[in-house]
Amino acid sequence: MRRSAPAAKPVRSDGQATRTLILEATRRRLCEGGYANLSVRDIARDAGVNHALIGYHFRGKQQLVLAVLDEANERLLKRQSRMYEAEASTSQKWQQACAFYEDDLKSGFVRLLMELMGASFHDAELRAGFVPRMQAWHELVESGVNAFIDESGLDLPVSGRAIAAWVAWFWFGMEAGMTLGVAEEHGHQREALAAVGTLLRLVETKAAGKPTARVRRRST
Repeated sequence: MRRSAPAAKPVRSDGQATRTLILEATRRRLCEGGYANLSVRDIARDAGVNHALIGYHFRGKQQLVLAVLDEANERLLKRQSRMYEAEASTSQKWQQACAFYEDDLKSGFVRLLMELMGASFHDAELRAGFVPRMQAWHELVESGVNAFIDESGLDLPVSGRAIAAWVAWFWFGMEAGMTLGVAEEHGHQREALAAVGTLLRLVETKAAGKPTARVRRRST
C-alpha cells in the first residue's frame, strides 16, 4: 500500500499577512544562518508562501532584508527617542540605553545589524540602503549629546558631533566584537559601558555644584 505524501503547508496569498510572514521568516533566517546563507526558497518554505510572492512584494534580496531592518529600526528609534525626551538625568538615560542593548542582543537585532553591515561591504546596492538607516542612529545620538552639553553647561574644546561620533562608533565596534564572540574578559565591552555611566554621573555632580566623589582607579 502506497503511503500518502505529507500534507503541504498551506500557502498564503493575502497581501499584508503574507508580507508579515515573509519578513518574520527572513529575520529568523538572517539571525540563525546569516546573510550569505539567505535563500528565498527557504524563506518561502518557512513562511508558508509561494516563493514567487516574495518577488511580488520585494524587488530582490536587498530590498527584502532592508524591509526587515526597517521593521525593527522604526520601532527601536522611537524607543530611543522617547528615552531621550524623558525626564531623567543623562546618566540614567545611559543606563537605560545599556539595558536596551542587552534586550537587543537577546532579540537578535544586533546580529541582524552586523550581518547587514558585513554584507554591505561588498554589496553596493545593499550598502546604499544600509548606510542612511545607520546614519539615523548617529543623528539621534548627536541630538542626545548636544542636549547633555547644553543642560550641563559644559564648555568643551571639542564639538558635540565629535563626541557623538565617539559614542556611535564605539557602539558599532562593540556590537561587532560581541557578535564575533569576543568575550568580556578580552573586549571589556560592559566595563566600558559602565565606565561611561560613571563619568556622566561625575559631570552631573559637578554641574549641580555638589562635592565630586573620588573615583578609585582600577588596577589593570
